[in-house]
Amino acid sequence: MERHDTEAGTPLLFARVLDGAGGGRPIDWAGVQDWQPANTDEVLWLHLCRDREGVYDWLQEVMAIPEPTAELLTSNETRPRAFREGNTLVATLRGINFNPGAEPEDMVSMQLWSDGKRLITLRRQPLQTPRDTLAEIDRGRGPGDAGALITSLTEHMIARMNQSIVDMNAHIDECEAADLDEEADETLDKITTIRRNCLALKRHMGPQHAAFEMISRDAPGWFEDHDRREMAETIDRLRRYLDDIDISKESAVVLMDELRARAVASSDRTNYILTIVAAIFLPLGFLTGLLGINVGGIPGVNDGDAFWIVVALCLAILVAQLVFFWKWKWL
Repeated sequence: MERHDTEAGTPLLFARVLDGAGGGRPIDWAGVQDWQPANTDEVLWLHLCRDREGVYDWLQEVMAIPEPTAELLTSNETRPRAFREGNTLVATLRGINFNPGAEPEDMVSMQLWSDGKRLITLRRQPLQTPRDTLAEIDRGRGPGDAGALITSLTEHMIARMNQSIVDMNAHIDECEAADLDEEADETLDKITTIRRNCLALKRHMGPQHAAFEMISRDAPGWFEDHDRREMAETIDRLRRYLDDIDISKESAVVLMDELRARAVASSDRTNYILTIVAAIFLPLGFLTGLLGINVGGIPGVNDGDAFWIVVALCLAILVAQLVFFWKWKWL
């Protein structure tokens, strides 16, 4: 869970000035306002909470970001996209929601703006991806410039997506190993959830793939060749994960089909048994019903042995039916 590194009442979650060598120093909200790079290697990274009061105005007035772009950076329009605006890069990306009580398909959006010397990331809900990159910077092994910072954020975002896919595959393996006859309802609920998660991830990650490709292809010149190669690796990894999602979805479909087939087979078996029982007792029921009608003239009424004769006749009919059913392979 994210915490505030600076004074309360500001939209700043944390800020670092990258030194170009993998490290960075903290900077507070007041220092951000008039920050200028002390040398060519320094890059300012701000991570903001976009729904805090005054963020929109600050982006326009202090950062001189055009109004439409400022609206995009602070809006709840979270469909992944990326575009170049002069010498700046603007993007909306989505990460897996690992917050308590959230489902994997509940994605968390992160807006991004950079001019090569300053990088601003904004989120509404807590997102662990920026914290992963921040930890690398604080250990002195983080990105050295804005391009590397963007690639680091995208790599961590996709890595966490992989963990969600691994978890889904583990649940599928559990369902395949379970007794489908005894745990059918529980297994069906799990498979339904997995399919819903797969569809949601595919729906969100497809546009994200296109956004990454745009960054790799059309980013400004400060996004260097090695950054583009790193982004290409991230795109390739995302493509493999999308393929894994398709495989997970197909595995879930196969399990659901097997459960449905078992349910249909069980129903057919039950109907078959009931049909056989009905076929066996139909002639017996007809005979006993005929002899049980309340009219005069029924033979054997006064004969003490008539009851046993009828019982023997019924048994003979039953045996004959069983023999014929066995011969016809109905049993």
